[in-house]
Amino acid sequence: MAMTSTSSRSTVTRTEDWMALGTGIALLAAGLSRRATSGACLAASAAPFLYRGVSGRWPDIVSRGLRADSTKAALGGSRGVHVRESIRLEKPIGEVYRFWRQLDQLPRFMFHLERVTETGDGKSHWVAKGPGDVPIEWDAEIVNEREDQLLAWQSLPGSDVVSAGSVTFSDVRQGRSTQVRVHLQYSPPAGRTGAWIATLFGREPSQTIREDLRRFKQLLEAGEIARATPGT
Repeated sequence: MAMTSTSSRSTVTRTEDWMALGTGIALLAAGLSRRATSGACLAASAAPFLYRGVSGRWPDIVSRGLRADSTKAALGGSRGVHVRESIRLEKPIGEVYRFWRQLDQLPRFMFHLERVTETGDGKSHWVAKGPGDVPIEWDAEIVNEREDQLLAWQSLPGSDVVSAGSVTFSDVRQGRSTQVRVHLQYSPPAGRTGAWIATLFGREPSQTIREDLRRFKQLLEAGEIARATPGT
């Protein structure tokens, strides 16, 4: 019986392609339904998703930005998206830091993440929900770590997204509370256009991180994340 394992693509990858294609078609239809300049821009932004859906890979112009050998170069200047948010937790700094340092726990309050897997030597594999729920994957490494103070990371070459960022932890109220500050910089698929698309779909980056931090606070302080009940 003949086998085609080397050339066949996984069911997961095919699903991602279909999701990208669906996103592209939705963007194209929405853009064509508008007569304003924003409609033309919206229709044009469908191109990388349609290409991914048909070919199974992002366009070269996107891939070059995503797969830059230097994260610093790829995110330098005005490129990429910057997010800065902070929150105070009524927990001692050691407890807050230890929870965050267990990267596989991040999806518990960062709902845009599907999973984070630590692979050793400070490296980890991340899977997130991209525009149109198309999975986006990347590998990252911790580049600076100071216990109870700082955790900084950057993506590795060959990842689907170029990102870098840091989380700083500082004592407040004589050690009874902890201030957490997040600085995230990333270049999403389709660059700034991808970030704009995410905004259209209700996932503005700053708002997303802000909500993540609120859930983080609830999880550490109350032991669970509050859920809205019907009628509230």
